[in-house]
Amino acid sequence: MTGPVTRYSSAIVALHWITAAIILLLLTVGGSMLEDTKNVDPAKIGILRTHIILGGTAVFLTLVRMVLKRTTPLPPAASGNPLLDKAALAGHLALYLVVLLVGFSGVALALQTDLLTIVFGAGGTLPETFFEFTPRKIHGLLTKLLFALVALHVVAALYHQFVLKDGLFRRMWFGAR
Repeated sequence: MTGPVTRYSSAIVALHWITAAIILLLLTVGGSMLEDTKNVDPAKIGILRTHIILGGTAVFLTLVRMVLKRTTPLPPAASGNPLLDKAALAGHLALYLVVLLVGFSGVALALQTDLLTIVFGAGGTLPETFFEFTPRKIHGLLTKLLFALVALHVVAALYHQFVLKDGLFRRMWFGAR
């Protein structure tokens, strides 16, 4: 007979770290390269293609992770403090929701501007600017919210590790369950 689960499954751990890396890359690329490159620059197509592929990957991996967290035994809450545990749950749900909303707003923008055809298909011309489209405005606001949630998530993880010293990082790393 096995004891209680003390770590997340290897699949959940891998999805966490892969998705985190992709999201950080997307926030960096979206916040710098995409905004700094003019739509008339031929390099913009390649940057957009990479951004769309990675964005779709982040949404897909987030959905898979959500399913795994519902179907896999999970370790108990880390802090033992009901208020902190509820805040952690709310924070994770907010992260998942905002990641999905950022992805859906990106899809809405791509559909409204025929971006998928331009970037992956028959070619065409990018609009002079994406900022005239409502989904782009929403996408931008949501990415700022996502950045704030990621920063809060990192601060909370560091608080757990170095102040509470409750072994949170060990739970979200590879090892025997």
